[in-house]
Amino acid sequence: MPQHPTLSYPLSAVVGSDDLVLALLLAAVAPEVGGVLVRGEKGTAKTTAVRGLAAVLPPVEVREGDRFSSDPRDPADVSPDADLVATAAVVSRPVRLVELPVGAGEDRVTGSIHLERVLASGRAEYEPGLLAKAHRGLLYVDEVNLLHDHLVDLLLDAAATGRATVERDGVSVTHPARFVLVGTMNPEEGELRPQLLDRFGLAVDVAAPRDPALRVEVVRRRLAYEADPAGFVAGWAEAEQRLADRVAAARAARAGVHLSDEVLLAVAEVCAAFEVDGLRADIVTARTAVAHAAWCGRTEVTREDVRAAARLALPHRRRRNPFDSPEADDERLEQALEEALGPDEQPDPDPDPGPDGGPDGGPGGGPGGGSDRGSDGAGEDPAGQHHPPDAPPRPEEESRSEEQPRPAGAPAGTTASSGDSFRARLLQARGTNRRVSRAAAGRRSRAESTTGRRVVAVAATDARARGGLHLLGTVLAAVPRQHARGRTDGPLRLAPGDLRVAVREGREANLVLFCVDASGSMAARRRMGEVKAAILSLLLDAYQRRDTVGLVTFGGDTATLVLPPTGSVDVAAARLEELPAGGRTPLAEGLLSAGRVLDRERRRAGARRPLLVVVTDGRATAGPDAVRRSLDAADRLAATGVDCVVVDCESGPMRMGLAGTLATRLAAEHLALGAVDAAALHGLVRGHAA
Repeated sequence: MPQHPTLSYPLSAVVGSDDLVLALLLAAVAPEVGGVLVRGEKGTAKTTAVRGLAAVLPPVEVREGDRFSSDPRDPADVSPDADLVATAAVVSRPVRLVELPVGAGEDRVTGSIHLERVLASGRAEYEPGLLAKAHRGLLYVDEVNLLHDHLVDLLLDAAATGRATVERDGVSVTHPARFVLVGTMNPEEGELRPQLLDRFGLAVDVAAPRDPALRVEVVRRRLAYEADPAGFVAGWAEAEQRLADRVAAARAARAGVHLSDEVLLAVAEVCAAFEVDGLRADIVTARTAVAHAAWCGRTEVTREDVRAAARLALPHRRRRNPFDSPEADDERLEQALEEALGPDEQPDPDPDPGPDGGPDGGPGGGPGGGSDRGSDGAGEDPAGQHHPPDAPPRPEEESRSEEQPRPAGAPAGTTASSGDSFRARLLQARGTNRRVSRAAAGRRSRAESTTGRRVVAVAATDARARGGLHLLGTVLAAVPRQHARGRTDGPLRLAPGDLRVAVREGREANLVLFCVDASGSMAARRRMGEVKAAILSLLLDAYQRRDTVGLVTFGGDTATLVLPPTGSVDVAAARLEELPAGGRTPLAEGLLSAGRVLDRERRRAGARRPLLVVVTDGRATAGPDAVRRSLDAADRLAATGVDCVVVDCESGPMRMGLAGTLATRLAAEHLALGAVDAAALHGLVRGHAA
């Protein structure tokens, strides 16, 4: 939803997102909790709530001219600009909301050399980045799942330690970086890996409310805001001030909240019963329980505070397999809470309710107001925000029955369940892909790209010079020539020949397109189960290596693009489990369909190097002259130069060898499924991904 350029939508006016608002407020009360990850479909007020949070945070005091916003009252908060601003006046300013663009580089995040000053004086001077700007404020990353993993690691490390260190280009700086980190994402566009999920202190799943009354209230308030932003904000000013006062009071009271050994033991029991890995969950839950007690005006942490904290701090940490649904496992969590804390009791009323039962003074706005949940704002709400009804099924669920819906265009037939997936050793593609425009950041193959580590600086006229200006390399190339150019003082004298460009090397991701025979000859449960187990293992690797995957099936009379190339391998795994088999074998249509998909993807910006995996017994039985059309389609694919693997699924004592012929026409590797296990198939495909 668009925001007014100067007036943010009031946080106290947000309705139907109680868990989201509560998590943001608790992270503001106790920034050491580690930030908030907000997962949800588009149009669920994720960004609106985050931007509204800044308005209710207490202002901060800084010294004029301090680029690092250090606290002048805190001797431990030392700014690198301390000597320059030691005598400057202390001023109060609102908390900053710093937004990190998805395309930002490491220099923008941590800071870099000040370009203008180094060119003017020839001296390297550090220019602070977004981490310094966000100190004592909010750092917001929209679409955090699309951010490069090394940047996410950097942000989470700074959020956990409260400091940022820069050791690069002759600069060595350490500065404070304490901020409330908030990331939002749409799971349909790909998931964060479990290691990064665990690093976020709190996580909330949001969805549009299903209650018509709540939806009407959301629309009513939004229309009122867009019609008169200033008037709407003024109407909620009193509720916003009460919320701001409560945040300030909770921050001040947090140090006096007592966490008893009994409650700490309850935290440990809940985490153990919920089977989370490591001890970070225990620490975050304890910190969140203390913040919740302070938020509710209590001086002693109670079991209800632990219950509220656990519902925000634990569900996203239990994910065992990358294909497990990341949605909260509410039933198991509630069982763990009941075992450790006893039955859920109705908590005490909100200590500071608004005139209509909520801190915002309106129906259902803010944590604890206008819903049938407790004042802690945690648990199930009428909108069912923890379990969106349209969430994709889990791959590990039992096979769907024939009466259940199947993917559009899929042939009727039996559905075989896949076996267990496995983890294979890391195999790297040989050589380095130097097609910079075609390299997509990932973890599979070596590639020169615009991101990654800097390996060398070359002249701007060099054939490898495809990135941006390398400042330090340019300065170093120019310095030896300054005397010859007559420079004795003043700005550095540059010439076109001094310009240097950084060559970076990273890892690229690939496009793995599966073309799977779903005809009657593939319907044997054991054979189809082996095929699905192999593909599922490849999907597991694709998840870890950030590959894009797609799925084309052919059976009956047509071929169907069951899954367009996507980074959401969770969806691919679910579609794989639903794949039935039956009917004739339109092999030509399958190959042509795969060729169209690859051609379309090849034309996209940032296209990935493809690998086509054809899974078939080689029979072609659909349509007139089916065999000839199949071989012609194979010749057309081979002419494109795409790497291909043919997995031969033919079995039995009498074999026709049709898949081998197909592999020859495709110039592909031929693999007999019955001669190797899924691990061998996985290794072969990984080796062809270059």
